[in-house]
Amino acid sequence: MSEATATLLPAGVRAWPQRAGRLAEAAAPGAPNRFDLWLSSRWGEWRRRLPGQLRELQQVAAESMQLAGDISALTDAQVRDRAVALRAALARPRVPVHELALALALVREGAWRSLRLAAFPEQLAGAAALLRGMCAEMATGEGKTLTAALAATCAALAGRPVHVITVNDYLAQRDASFARPLLAFFGLVVGCTQQGQDTNARRAAYACNVTWCTNKDLVFDHLRDGLAAGTGRSPRRSRVESLLGAGAGHAGPMVPDLAFAIVDEADSVLVDEARTPLIISSEQDRIDPEVYRQALEIAGGLSVELHCIVDPQQRHVELTEEGRDGVAELVASCRMDGLWRSERAREHLCRQALSALHLYRRDRDYIVREGKVQIVDEYTGRVLADRSWESGLHQMVEAKEGLPITPHRVPVARMTYQTFFTRYERLAGMSGTVHEVAGELWAVYGLPVVEIPTHRPVRRSRLGHRVFVHPSDRLDALVACCTALRTSGRPVLIGTRSVAVSEAVAEHLASAGIEARVLNAKQDREEADIVAAAGQRDHVTVATNMAGRGTDIAIDPAVRDAGGLHVILTELHESARIDRQLFGRCARQGDPGSCESMACLEDDLFARFGRGWLLAASRRWARAATLPAPLALWLSMRIQRRARRLLAAQRLQVMRDDRRLQQMMAFAGRRG
Repeated sequence: MSEATATLLPAGVRAWPQRAGRLAEAAAPGAPNRFDLWLSSRWGEWRRRLPGQLRELQQVAAESMQLAGDISALTDAQVRDRAVALRAALARPRVPVHELALALALVREGAWRSLRLAAFPEQLAGAAALLRGMCAEMATGEGKTLTAALAATCAALAGRPVHVITVNDYLAQRDASFARPLLAFFGLVVGCTQQGQDTNARRAAYACNVTWCTNKDLVFDHLRDGLAAGTGRSPRRSRVESLLGAGAGHAGPMVPDLAFAIVDEADSVLVDEARTPLIISSEQDRIDPEVYRQALEIAGGLSVELHCIVDPQQRHVELTEEGRDGVAELVASCRMDGLWRSERAREHLCRQALSALHLYRRDRDYIVREGKVQIVDEYTGRVLADRSWESGLHQMVEAKEGLPITPHRVPVARMTYQTFFTRYERLAGMSGTVHEVAGELWAVYGLPVVEIPTHRPVRRSRLGHRVFVHPSDRLDALVACCTALRTSGRPVLIGTRSVAVSEAVAEHLASAGIEARVLNAKQDREEADIVAAAGQRDHVTVATNMAGRGTDIAIDPAVRDAGGLHVILTELHESARIDRQLFGRCARQGDPGSCESMACLEDDLFARFGRGWLLAASRRWARAATLPAPLALWLSMRIQRRARRLLAAQRLQVMRDDRRLQQMMAFAGRRG
């Protein structure tokens, strides 16, 4: 934040005091009570249905539209001067309706003059919701990028730094470039963080009035600040300073202030990705790389039925009593020494080796590129650069793939999203699919949800949900569907969950004479070109979740007349919210479009969360290649509901573990 902006905050006005209520309770150390969280989540779900909060937002939007005529007659300088005069009001914990409407009207006029875009009343209502500290559900294609830019500009005018958090670098760069002229109109500076930036560039980006960044980068930068602040007292000073870089502990925090955050795709960031903590680790060379290869050889000789229990739902492996005895006997007979002499160490190594063999698959959980194992984010479909699994799992996967084994890493700092985002003085969010998790957002983050109506009627046609018995039948149905749609001149977007499946689908289409472009973690550098062509006539695109969030697929008039983009979902996700995100790529902003889903009983979701007897009974009820429509719908909903419950339990356990860890560290006098 520049000095000029900081001094514009009137004396005696403290912007956005720390929030109280459920958020303060959630942020407090200690394991949260399960019943309290359940009760609070029920209140959050009920609160979403209250009509009063939407009426107030619509009132703000209506007043802004009424003021638009008078403001349009002002000069650029007069618009800026009137915005500066509102800074004291915008810095209050709750901005009065009239001042909020005036601020949005001024920023709306600035958007028209700088971007040549006139915000709709629904976008103004969404921006007002963000400034009120709510999570706005806006349907895909309703212009959330402009909505976030309007809210960020108003918040930055209050003199506090604003973080707009997106799910990947592509969206951060795109949205920052889009909003830069609007913020420059009001004399505000835009920053954007990207992977690969050096420390000075990142520090400069966070010093701007509004910074676009990704959730993972932001949390890791905040963790590095905590490490840098503690290097003077830490016995691990040399190791920590090697992670941070020379002089990092003397230049001040990289992320100076957690004032206001706008989380784009809030359900993905705050819910889906909150299952695992973010960890900074340092390298240690204490373990011989040959140990990992030995562990894989031992694990390869163990029987899944007899020696271990593999739980694909929890992604956990446990040795049985026979497995422990078998490993101990093998180690003794081969006279293995070192770590293998420790019962605890050898069982841990074998569990990690079994996980690498049975739970983590190439081109689903990771890809091999440039001689390295690179993790693929299951929710975004993107590569997580410079990330690694902990506790030796990453090294086991490298050994499995026959790659050079990187040094063992030990954690030096960790943080969960539940802890990090409750540290903001004001938190807001938006997404096209958030009402299903309204209770959890309120219980954990103190974030109420409000549904904003669409500007135009939605013209999306749902063509049904089919569940096939065999994958080959699904592939044949895909070919038939693509052939028919291409004949009518419509483009097709086919959604898959993994890199391997996307490539297999593209190969099958190619064998049938249908050329398809593939968008997955291996083609991330070509993303913009592939997305730009996805809406063209006769075009077929096969994509992972990279095309599921924040992707705008434009269609030309000829495609619009032919019926618009058609979306086919080939694999269900754990939550129907993620499925709806993919369907939202079609029929945007009043355009026509259609969608359908083609699942299979052999998909990963059915294998992980379906019960054996239920799947067997479903196969007996199958009619030819597919299940009866009512059974297909009931079975899919049941399995997704079961997956959703289990994943919610995992997030609760992560939060409870994190609170306990904070409590123990506070008792020991260490930094949390």
